[in-house]
Amino acid sequence: MKKTLKYAFIQTIPVLFGYLFMGLAFGILFEKAGYNFIWAFFVSLTCYAGSMQFVLITLLTGGASAIHSAFMTLMINFRHIFYGLSLIERFKKAGKTKFYLIHALTDETYSLHCLVKPKEGMNDTKLMLYISVLDHIYWITGCVLGALIGQIIPFDTTGIDFAMTALFVVIFVEQWKEAKQHLPAIIGGVCAIISLLVFGADNFLPPALVATVLMLLFYRANMEKE
Repeated sequence: MKKTLKYAFIQTIPVLFGYLFMGLAFGILFEKAGYNFIWAFFVSLTCYAGSMQFVLITLLTGGASAIHSAFMTLMINFRHIFYGLSLIERFKKAGKTKFYLIHALTDETYSLHCLVKPKEGMNDTKLMLYISVLDHIYWITGCVLGALIGQIIPFDTTGIDFAMTALFVVIFVEQWKEAKQHLPAIIGGVCAIISLLVFGADNFLPPALVATVLMLLFYRANMEKE
């Protein structure tokens, strides 16, 4: 257990720094929106979706309806469906633990599940669980600290929300370096840019996701034929 936990901690150190700073950003912005550290704790514990939590601030302060909030959540986190599909076989072996693994499946955690393999004698389910729990703790800690800091120290929050964008760029670069095929990433990027230009910043996400999925399915079908 200790060996696996130590191994998981070492592998999650990059996420530790990323989540602490990104969580701080969310906590500060959340506090400025009128929600204290207690709310930051419960939101990061139950919602635990970095990009969606930043959007949640806008939804809460803007008085968005439940239907609109649900639709935005589905669109923003739609990619998680594909994360889950690629981990079905590993999650089947996880027993009841799989329910938490599903809840804790963020972009960064998914990336680690794909890249980090258990060493000899290590249990794959325990390794995934430790990675998931550690990442979750990092995120909660960052969010709570951010809310506390925002409550104690007043300062200009301009540009803080860029932390999420920066982290996604880092993840993309790391996966680009590891991947043998870069065409899927290029397809996603091109679809996003075209949708942004055609539909605008407020409406580009749904068509970009649909176009990307269709293009990837077409790409996969051609690859299987070859």
